[in-house]
Amino acid sequence: MKATAPHLDMDIASLRAMLLSNELSLREMVDIIYERAEVYLDYNIWIYLVPKEQIIAKVAEMEKIKDKSRLPLFGIPYGVKDNIDVAGIPTTAACKEFSYLPDMSAEAVQRLEDAGALMIGKTNLDQFATGLVGTRSPYGTVKNSYDPMYISGGSSSGSGVALALGMVSFSLGTDTAGSGRVPAGFNNLYGLKPTKRIISTKGVVPACKSLDCVSIFALSCEDAELVYDLAKDPLAANLAPEPTSLPPSFVFGIPKKEFIHFSGNKEYETLFYKAVDKLKKEGGECIDLDFAPFLETAELLYEGPWLAERMASIKDFYDQNSDTLLMETKKIIEGAKSYTAVDTFLSLYKLDDLKAKADQIMQKIAFMLVPTTPTIYKIEEIKKEPFTLNRNLGYYTNFVNLLDLCALAVPNGFQSNGLPMGVTFIATAHSEKKLLEIGKLFKR
Repeated sequence: MKATAPHLDMDIASLRAMLLSNELSLREMVDIIYERAEVYLDYNIWIYLVPKEQIIAKVAEMEKIKDKSRLPLFGIPYGVKDNIDVAGIPTTAACKEFSYLPDMSAEAVQRLEDAGALMIGKTNLDQFATGLVGTRSPYGTVKNSYDPMYISGGSSSGSGVALALGMVSFSLGTDTAGSGRVPAGFNNLYGLKPTKRIISTKGVVPACKSLDCVSIFALSCEDAELVYDLAKDPLAANLAPEPTSLPPSFVFGIPKKEFIHFSGNKEYETLFYKAVDKLKKEGGECIDLDFAPFLETAELLYEGPWLAERMASIKDFYDQNSDTLLMETKKIIEGAKSYTAVDTFLSLYKLDDLKAKADQIMQKIAFMLVPTTPTIYKIEEIKKEPFTLNRNLGYYTNFVNLLDLCALAVPNGFQSNGLPMGVTFIATAHSEKKLLEIGKLFKR
């Protein structure tokens, strides 16, 4: 039986209160975190865990701060997906040959550091953020926090599992096709995928530069909201007002029956419709939506010229080092060669049409409710069918960034085998605050 590490409540409010009252010292907190990291070493969570002696030295400096309460994240530990720059620590994007040493942190990281947060390490990911599974890394497969036989979800795999196993209080991921939502669904977490560009992607290795978002994994909507408020670019956030609340009665939509599928997972199906009933009891009116425009949009992401943007993101590296890529990564990125400039423009025109249809649908509702994924798979199942099953996991996620929507993945109960199931709320751009209010309502 695996050893266990000491208990410690890691939500931001509880941990911050203990640190500010001296009920817990930063050094004691660090000891517990590194014990947990040792216990779960074979979960392949970290690409780079900051050496403990370096963290202790930083903690010693932080203890000298006289007014610790002015820092909203004083001493709060967090992890950063290893396609996001942290000054002085290698960025690998899960490819050793690509590794470089940034001298500046990504803007989002710097904002969190300025708020007093304590960066513990860089987390594992599907190579170049290409995958939703957590198995596509030369640094090892990241295991599910509830059952190591199952996938963690990706591509922000380590960021999700580090939080779920109590090594951090929140973490940063990225989300292009669902990477900030799928690990949340599989590890009983909250995953906020903001509107594009609200959190700066400066200092992030692009997957699809026009679509990428920095995402937030948290233990509650309150924690996600605090980190979001601190990490977002105030100039970008001021471009559009954010609706902050729901009326006492509200309308939400779910895909029509012919569009909903759970890959034969009856427990996922039951849990999803329980979520629908829960929202109805909270004053929601549920309507069925034509999901076809959203599915057609999703097909453009991996079966269209946006694959060429993945190639463009690492073209110089690819031209010299393509043989160093994992088989799955290389096959996906090489799909770019199938598309021409004419294909790109035709797809852009098609996306414009689909977006107009989707916008009409979204204007009728406060938000859309979907399962975060149709089901979950074992690691061995993914190894046997790496592409088909990965594509299936993106059924409810792949369209969101192409349509410039925002989303919040939330926990939604457990299957009989002990594995969690999640649902996702999706809304129009700049609706982050509204989604977080929905999440709080849903939890209540």
